[in-house]
Formats: sequence, structure tokens, C-alpha cells
Amino acid sequence: MKKVLINGAQGKMGAMIADLVKNNPDYGLQVSVMREVGQSAAGDFDIVIDFSQPDGALEAYEIAKDNNAALLIGTTNLPASFVAALKAEKNIPVFFSPNVSIGVYLFTEVLKYAQSLYKGYERRMEEIHHIHKKDAPSGTAKNLAAALKFPVEDIKSVREGEVVGTHTFILSSEYEEIILSHVAKKRLLFAESAVLISSWLVSQKPGFYDMKDFVERK
Repeated sequence: MKKVLINGAQGKMGAMIADLVKNNPDYGLQVSVMREVGQSAAGDFDIVIDFSQPDGALEAYEIAKDNNAALLIGTTNLPASFVAALKAEKNIPVFFSPNVSIGVYLFTEVLKYAQSLYKGYERRMEEIHHIHKKDAPSGTAKNLAAALKFPVEDIKSVREGEVVGTHTFILSSEYEEIILSHVAKKRLLFAESAVLISSWLVSQKPGFYDMKDFVERK
């Protein structure tokens, strides 16, 4: 069993990841350290899973490097310079994605293909999340925009109720619309994806990995 340090353990994602690991030994992981931002990281661990905040993610990176542990970061809104450092890492296995959902990765690939088929449609993008979400547009929407070469400033952001996350891309003309959406039904999907990726990442060679690597190499 590989030992896990969960950074941001008291947050919603951290708590869900801890429960999944504890209740599903088939993942080959066990929780050894539950840590919050600013705390020490005493204990043994093979991988650090971070769902905290940007400064917490930086702490997680330093902890992983100091302990020669793998690192998965699911925290969003990281500074570009930090993301560049993660991508350049050569000494430990590092995984970063602004959305760890396997479905969102597949959705992105579908959208790239769809818009490549015909250039004559008007494009629109909308994202809807719960009222507690602080960033707008979401990190996932920004990532979709980058993949599709869609202007970030044209993304429509809506905050309502307890919506987990809906991203919609529309190809439109005067006479028709093609509406493509990814709907996250439960936050547990992100926790499960993070655990699946972590159980894979911990046995990988040092270097940077993203969703494409996980989906294609698994």
C-alpha cells in the first residue's frame, strides 16, 4: 500500500478523497498524513494529493520535493510561473490539471474535433457553478477556452444554487444550434478521479503528467 498525504484535508475534496481511500483498499493507497496549509508534514508518505489554495499548492510542491514523493495538484488558479515550474519538474512525478475529471478531458477532445469540422458557426461558451465558487470563469472554462482558442472574456459565468459544475459549448447559425455540455452530477467524481490518477501516478517515473498522459498511458 502506498501512503498518502492529503493537503487541504479539511476541505470538501480532501475529506472525500480521504473517505474513498480509507474505504476502498483496492486503490492500493492508505492515508498517512492529513494536513492543512501552514502545518508541518510529519510522517511517511509516497504521494501528496493537494486540493487547497494556490499558496497551499506551493507548500505541497515543496513537501513532495523534500520527501521525494509524487505529487498530484487539483488546486485551480495557480500562477503561470508555478505551473511552468511543475511542467519543468524532473525529480519527482508531478500531475496537474485544473479539472481532474476524466469526462472533462474527453469533453475537451470532442469539442476540439467538433469545431474543426466546420468554421462557419458562431461559438458561445457558458459555465454554471454553485454560489460558493469564488473564481469566474472557472479554471475548467479557462482551460477549455485555451484548448479551443476561444476568448476567455466571452465566457458567460453563472453562479446559482448548489450546481456542481456545468460547461456548455454552442455552435450556432441563424437556422440551427449544436449544444454540447458536460454536467458534473456529484463532486465525488472529482475525488474518485483524483484517487485513480494518484494510484497510477505513484508508480510513474519523475516528470510532468496531465490528463492526456493518464488517459493514454493507463
